[in-house]
Order: sequence, then structure tokens, then C-alpha cells
Amino acid sequence: MFVIIAGVVVIILVLVFVIVRSGAGASDSLEDRLNEMAAMGQSVTLEDLELSRPFTERVLMPIWEGVAGVAQRFTPQSTLEQAEREIALAGMTQTLTPAKFYAIRMGAMVLAAAIGFIGMGLAGSFGFLERIGGGLGGMAFGYSMPSMWLGSKRKSRQDEVLKALPDALDLLTICVEAGLGFDAAMSKVAEKWDNELSRAFARTVQEMQLGKTRREAMRDMANGLGVADMTSFVAAIIQADQLGVSMVKVMRIQSETMRMKRKQRAEEKARQAPVKIMIPLVFFIFPTILIILLGPAYFQVRDSGVSNSYVFLCLGAQFLKKRRAVDRRREY
Repeated sequence: MFVIIAGVVVIILVLVFVIVRSGAGASDSLEDRLNEMAAMGQSVTLEDLELSRPFTERVLMPIWEGVAGVAQRFTPQSTLEQAEREIALAGMTQTLTPAKFYAIRMGAMVLAAAIGFIGMGLAGSFGFLERIGGGLGGMAFGYSMPSMWLGSKRKSRQDEVLKALPDALDLLTICVEAGLGFDAAMSKVAEKWDNELSRAFARTVQEMQLGKTRREAMRDMANGLGVADMTSFVAAIIQADQLGVSMVKVMRIQSETMRMKRKQRAEEKARQAPVKIMIPLVFFIFPTILIILLGPAYFQVRDSGVSNSYVFLCLGAQFLKKRRAVDRRREY
């Protein structure tokens, strides 16, 4: 039984590795392989072309796509739409689909359940019901892990956009004041940096060049990023465009507002630092200080043969004495 479950775990680990590799980067396209073989002067056949593809694309990727298709058939449409929204906010629409995401979730559930079941069996003399409980706990953990991973991707992307937004608006304002149009200024910002915000600007400019109105393209960009500051900026730009207000004044006000919000966020994090540092201070630093200060005194009093109550009284007095000495040094 353990051998079968271990084999399943190994297979799922291989599939998960392939999924990560496929999401990190795609292989060469069909046209690139044809050009490479033509440059080498080789005659190209369908068999050679198929064998030139990596093993992951020929064997493992179809298995993963089949599992994704099964997951898509058994998943409600509303759940798929919600997953698609989360994937878009994480900026992974090019490498991940809702069906593939739920295939990853199914694989993680099976993998975590098998690890929990086998781990409970190897940890000690647990019964069958305890092993089943470990498998169910692992299944719940595996179900939540892909969502947590996607949520962390989304949060890191939004933090990157929020961090780059004030500087991007400053450059956007300078370009508009210099005489560039709003679309050309967005293109200039996209050329200046290489981050999530600049890529969103470039995608918006491309959509406007393909015929989408500025209002629709800007709203799609704000919805795709999911950042409140970007939503307010887009709303101000759309309103200025509709009412005929000077774009330069609106962008200057928005730029100053974003800089002020960035300063407020920095001050808020600075105020939160003392509260966050309390946990490591209480559980790690204070015990270490007590051991260093009271350790030698404890052994000295213990070896003297007095009672335990007297030992603790002496330790307390020793600690207070050293504490007063430290306070005096600080006063000087």
C-alpha cells in the first residue's frame, strides 16, 4: 500500500515540476524549430519535428491539459470566473488559465493527502483512522496552498504597482507639460521602466492603437491591476477627458496626491514597527538577556547550598542591580 502511494506521490511531484517549468517559460515555437532545421540543411519530416519537441511538451503537458479539462468540467462557472479574476490580478494570464489552476489544486490535494497519510504511518504507531485524519488534513492544506500562492503573487504585484505609481505619475506629468499627448506620455513611461505598471501602460496604449477608446482601455487597466490609487487616477483622467478640463492640472494634482499618500504609508509602517517588533523582543531577545544576566548568578547561588526561594530572591536582586546600572549609563 505504501509503495503504491509513494509512486503516486512521485508522479504528482514530476507533474508539479513540469507545471512550474511551463509557467516560468515557454519552449521554442514551431516556426523557430523549422528555421533551425532549414539552416542546418536537414530534411524536415513530421516525425523529426515531433521528436524535436521536449519530452515535457510531448508527454507530460498533454497529461496536465487532460487533468485541466477534467477539472474544468467539474468546476462551477462562477468559480472559474473568480479564479480567472484572481489570475488576472496576479498578472499570470499568459501562463495560467482557470482550468490549469484547478488542475494544480487537484494535484496539490492528492500530493498533500498522500504525504499526510504516509507521514502519519512513518511517524509512529498510529492507527488507520489517524492516518486517514492526517491525509484529510494534508488534503485541506493542499487545497488552500495554490490559493495562498496566487494571493501572494497578486499582493506582490499590487505592491510593486503602488510603489512605482508616484514616480510614474511624475514622469507622466512632465511629459504632458512638455507638450506630449497623454497616449505618447504613457508610451514614454512604458519605455522608461520595466515593471508591472509600465507593462500595464504599454498594454493600454496598444489597446487604444487597436481601436479601443481611452475610457475603456483605462478602466480595463484599473480593473486588471486592482489598486485603489490607480482606480482613482483613472477616474480623474476619464472625468477630465469628458468635461474638457486641463489634463496637466489634473495630473499635477494626482501626482501630488500620490506622493502625499506614499509619505503617509511610510509613516504608517514606521508607527507599526514598534508593535511588530514586540513578538521577537518578548520571545527571543528578553529570554536571552535574562539567561546572560542571571545565568552566572543562578549557578553561584545554587552551589552555595541555600534554599530555592532564597535563590530566586537573589536572582531578582541581581537583575534589579544590573538594571539600575544600565539606567545610570543611559542617563549619563
